[in-house]
This record gives sequence, structure tokens and C-alpha cells, in this order.
Amino acid sequence: MRSATLTNKRCSWASLDGPMLLQYHDREWGVPVHNERKHFEVLVLSGAQAGLSWSLVLKKREGYRRAFDKFDPEKVAHYSDRQIQKLATDPAIIRDWCHHIDLGRNLPLLAMIDGKIVGDATLHQQLGGWKRHIGRVSVLVLPQYRGRGLARALISEMADIARHLGLERVEAEFIGGQEAAIKMFALLGFSNLLRLEDYVKDMQGIKHDYVLMGLNLKTDEEYAGME
Repeated sequence: MRSATLTNKRCSWASLDGPMLLQYHDREWGVPVHNERKHFEVLVLSGAQAGLSWSLVLKKREGYRRAFDKFDPEKVAHYSDRQIQKLATDPAIIRDWCHHIDLGRNLPLLAMIDGKIVGDATLHQQLGGWKRHIGRVSVLVLPQYRGRGLARALISEMADIARHLGLERVEAEFIGGQEAAIKMFALLGFSNLLRLEDYVKDMQGIKHDYVLMGLNLKTDEEYAGME
């Protein structure tokens, strides 16, 4: 276990949000781990982070520990469908995520039918740095609702939102094989920026091409006004 007393140096983020984040930095961050439960804990918490600050995830860690049988991967692997459904619809978990999501960095747009969420497009933004003028969009529609134009409508609307937020470009990432999605984005005006052969791997470790597409949100008239 690493101790802060061994060095006067700390990462700048360690002091941003209270003693819990500081303790995590000093005792856990960067420390090699060879324990299956700890590895599973990191996977669960990283998945729960989506849109939240890490300090908020740490505050809810004990709740997740109770929900996932003390992060025991063997027990969780044998969860019944009913147990999984209970976790997926746990009001406390969902409510906490919704209340604390950073809408400035991850802005969701939902498609609903009969009160049920059937699709989501998310605009991911970097609020600083050299890509602060570029957003990244992702979209997901439930399989039974695909082929109805929902994904296209969500991305089209999200592009307009990005434009009104002052972004100049939006990007979208794909793996080779997602040809239907790539074609749909191309029809919306996205162009191919690059394709890297066998650059990424899926959950089974199979390599795929990495495809990056982009859409310019600035009009010719806006560019003319900058001259």
C-alpha cells in the first residue's frame, strides 16, 4: 500500500473533491492489484462512472458492494435473470446516476415510445483542451425498434443541439463491420476521417478496423464571416 508520507508529490486531481478522493489517490490509485474481486470491483465502478465524477462513484462504492455480493465475480456470474433485472431497475442506483450525471460532458437525448426508453443518443464534450470545439456522438436503439428511423432522427437532432452549443464539429466512432451504421451517418453528412486496420478488439479479443467519421457544423457563410 502506497503512503503519501513517502513523497511530497500528488496528482493535481487528488485534492479537488474532499478526503475520500485524496485517500483513494494515496492508497489505491496506481497500486498493482492481483485480486479477482478487486479487478471486478474496478470493472463495476468504471461502468457505473459514465457521466459522473470519480469522487461520486467512490461515495457510492459501499452501495455497489452490497448490490454485487461484495464484488464476488463467481456469485455475480450465477445471478438469475430476476436478480439481474432487479439490479438494472434499482431505483436508488438509477436515481443517483441521473441526479449526478455531468450534462456538460455527457448530454443524453432519449427516444421514448409509450413511456418506455427505446433509444439514446449522447453528445460527449471536452470542456477544455485542444478538442473543446469538437463533440463526439454515440447512438443506441433497442433491437426491436431498429429500422424505424429512430437512430437517424436522434443523430440529426443531436447535431443541431451541438451546433447551438457552439461546437464546430462532431465525430462518431465505429468498428469495421458496422456498415449499416456507417452508411446511415454518411447519409447525414458525416465523412470518413480515417480507418485503422485491426486497431481495436471486441470483448472476445477479436480485432476489428477502427473507423472515425466527422461532420462539420459550420456553414460556408460562417466561414466567410471569419475572413
